[in-house]
Order: sequence, then C-alpha cells, then structure tokens
Amino acid sequence: MNLSTTMLGAIIGALLAVVALQYGFWGFILVLVFAAIGALVAAIAVGRIDRHALADVLTGRRSSR
Repeated sequence: MNLSTTMLGAIIGALLAVVALQYGFWGFILVLVFAAIGALVAAIAVGRIDRHALADVLTGRRSSR
C-alpha cells in the first residue's frame, strides 16, 4: 500500500488528536518529542543525516564539509 503525503499527514494528525484528547497537553508534547527523536534516529540509520556532521553542529564546531 502506497500512501500519499496528504494521506500520511492526515493519519498522523488524527493520531496526534487522539493522543491530545486522551493524555492532555503534556502527553501530546511528549509524543511529539519522542516522534522527533525516532525520526532523527531513523534518518541517521538510513544515511540521510551524517552523524559526524550532526555531532559537529551539536558541539558548536563548524565544518566546511
């Protein structure tokens, strides 16, 4: 099954709405934080984000790479 970007966005929005209604504001924020962490880990795992460049950015080092 191939989901379009619009359909995927609608599904994610519906899930976030359910979380917000069920667990309140802080539960909603917690889900967003963990989703962002999961997306970052997945992007690093598949090679879309260079982990060395990310480490340089987080430690404040500048790189010309």
